[in-house]
Amino acid sequence: MDFEYSAKTKDLMDRVSAFMDQHVYPNEHRFEAEVADGDRWQPTKVIEELKAKAKEAGLWNLFLPESARGAGLTNLEYAPLCEIMGRVAWAPEVFNCSAPDTGNMEVLERYGTEEHKKQWLAPLLAGEIRSCFAMTEPDVASSDATNIESSIRRDGDHYVVNGRKWWSSGANDPRCKVFIFMGKTDPGNPNRHAQQSMIIVPRDAAGVTVLRHLPVFGYDDAPHGHGEVLFENVRVPLSNMLLGEGRGFEIAQGRLGPGRIHHCMRLIGLAERALEKMCKRVKSRIAFGKPVAQQTVTLERIAEARIMIDQCRFLVLNAADKMDRYGNKVAAKEIAMIKVAAPNMACKVIDWAIQAHGGGGVSNDFGLAYAYAGARTLRLADGPDEVHRNQIGKLELQRTQ
Repeated sequence: MDFEYSAKTKDLMDRVSAFMDQHVYPNEHRFEAEVADGDRWQPTKVIEELKAKAKEAGLWNLFLPESARGAGLTNLEYAPLCEIMGRVAWAPEVFNCSAPDTGNMEVLERYGTEEHKKQWLAPLLAGEIRSCFAMTEPDVASSDATNIESSIRRDGDHYVVNGRKWWSSGANDPRCKVFIFMGKTDPGNPNRHAQQSMIIVPRDAAGVTVLRHLPVFGYDDAPHGHGEVLFENVRVPLSNMLLGEGRGFEIAQGRLGPGRIHHCMRLIGLAERALEKMCKRVKSRIAFGKPVAQQTVTLERIAEARIMIDQCRFLVLNAADKMDRYGNKVAAKEIAMIKVAAPNMACKVIDWAIQAHGGGGVSNDFGLAYAYAGARTLRLADGPDEVHRNQIGKLELQRTQ
């Protein structure tokens, strides 16, 4: 296993880091001020301005592997770039590398028709619109996706879509123009993994209603947000079906591999920044007659944080390398491992950073409370820890004869 970054990757790391230093970090307070001013759900000017700068700098659509439409990077090459972007929650959008658009663009690239690509993928790649992935439902345990009850029923030249979804990230954003919707086309199929399909639903289709936004630990994540969405007798053309009826799980596995690893990459950047803030804080505070940095418990936590972050980084690089070499299916165990390890690591490191900041840590002044909310959510968002641990355990048992 040789995880030495290539010359191309090192160059991009330098360029992305320089862009963050010059344009992103100095604008963190501006972003917050723009969100707080007026309608929180309107796009911010600062991100739109920085998107143009990122395009001009050639730092655009870096995420898309095995496609002429991307930057030609492998998952392993993209990993450190995604980590750098993850140091600021909204930074990935600046480079058009943010969820859920990256996963949806990969779906359209790999499973969409030429018409789908023309109508939806092209404007997404251009950063002109945003998208939403509608899978999770409020009335069932969606960690087992076979429980999904939403229906996709054929009626002549159309499919009729019905269901209620929630935690549909980006649904509240006025730039969201398209949903990728998962529902059942064949609920009676004895193969439970062949009952589901994925279909494209335009945001402005009749019968699509965003009921509310869902706050996360009190944060509304405007202007992106997470919505509860009602689909009532929504009619879409037969041509909107992705890949074919009964192939929803196949698409989900293709989508969720890269999507999950991107979250893990970003979490490493988030944890790195939390550790930096922690180190800076403990050097500037005196408690019980000496700097907090000299307290034994503080030194132990800093050391443990460094160990945990580096361990996670190598786990992520290993998963990315295996995905590149053998595909997402073969790398299933490694993907599941990082999905458990990365958010748990980030939660612990951020929690220590919060503790080191005292009361300031739970305020909004240092960004740590928001960072913790995001990291804790990711222990659920791409499948709960328990599901991934079960998968890892089963795969390990299969190795023992």
